[in-house]
Amino acid sequence: MRVDVLCSGSKGNSCLVTSGSARLLIDCGSTKRYLTQALTQVDVKPEDLMAVLITHSHSDHISQLKMVQDLPLFSCCDLKEGQKKHRIMPGDWFILGPFKITVVGLSHDSPGGCVGYVIDDGISRLVYVTDTGFVPNAARELLSGADAYVFESNHDVATLMATNRPMYLKQRILSDSGHLNNEDSAQCLSQIVTGNTKHVILAHLSDEANTPEMALDAFHDGFQKRGLNDSAIDVQCAKQKIITSTKEF
Repeated sequence: MRVDVLCSGSKGNSCLVTSGSARLLIDCGSTKRYLTQALTQVDVKPEDLMAVLITHSHSDHISQLKMVQDLPLFSCCDLKEGQKKHRIMPGDWFILGPFKITVVGLSHDSPGGCVGYVIDDGISRLVYVTDTGFVPNAARELLSGADAYVFESNHDVATLMATNRPMYLKQRILSDSGHLNNEDSAQCLSQIVTGNTKHVILAHLSDEANTPEMALDAFHDGFQKRGLNDSAIDVQCAKQKIITSTKEF
């Protein structure tokens, strides 16, 4: 399996998952121009995709539905586009080509709910979790021991509080239906990462309330506090308009 996070952040989110010739897209945010260019960079056309998995209905995750409306769409929420939409719910699992996909319920203030995905191609396993105020304890066993993680590390709390954002927005982000902060993300990852894990991509970093350096420092600190060695893990921060890729795993 290989992962290419095409874009990640408040202006757009999309991730390509590849196993052999099979390709899935998770979310389809950003602009049409950028998403088209990003797919071209990884040598993929929309018609090459098997399906699109949607996490939730916020515009930074679904703004380019028209680009993929002829493909099978899997979503827990209502979508304006897509005659081939399949309704999914947390706890569901289904097969697409070589992929077994398990739907994980998350906590985010989006109409119709929000989900993450565990994707297994029979050789390796990917966990995709973004846009959640917390990770439910009931899901942690399912999320444990994956080969790769794309995992939210949205903000540094002190930096968020120092921004000029209105207090109601800060409270929303900090809430149980908002976004994972760096420390909570690191703590959770330190509990579910195992010796199997080769790649971690920290995702959905805030432009105003985070930096890659802060997110990475929090990740390493979280592991050190539990006496864990993370030196064998390739850790990266996803960018808003630069593709972030793993090697095959």
